[in-house]
Amino acid sequence: MKNVEIKAKCPNPAQVRSLLLGQEGIHFAGTDWQTDTYFEVPEGRLKLREGNIERSLIFYRRENQAAARRSDVLLYPATDIQALKNLLEAALPVLRVVKKSREIYFIGQTKFHLDTLEDLGTFLEIEVIDASGEEQEEPMRQLCQSYLELLGVRPEQFLDKSYSDMVI
Repeated sequence: MKNVEIKAKCPNPAQVRSLLLGQEGIHFAGTDWQTDTYFEVPEGRLKLREGNIERSLIFYRRENQAAARRSDVLLYPATDIQALKNLLEAALPVLRVVKKSREIYFIGQTKFHLDTLEDLGTFLEIEVIDASGEEQEEPMRQLCQSYLELLGVRPEQFLDKSYSDMVI
């Protein structure tokens, strides 16, 4: 699976929420309380996501840049999250733990997150998802850009880091 995604500071989450809810075809999946445990791996990032909506093991590779960027993702939906966590903690060093609340919205193939991290603030993530791996990257970038414009996100708000880099 590949995504084109962007992460940005979100100084006005109420405004972004209102704009999203005003869009045709919007689906609010709910608010997830997530703990992401990042493990030390030779390349890319490996995290175990424990949430009330999303529970999965996620491996991804992407460049750290403050722009829409491609992310190559492998996702394993976990049913026994505690057993998987025990196994991973026995096999790999834990790098960091990130806790957040995440509002999850969908419009078609695009997923929006309003993430709130203690001591860091609120952030917006936009992910244009290509589950088939067959879509062209440029149209995905254009769709991401159109949502950035709709939501009034400016380039100086873009982040080049993962949350795991920010919570050091």
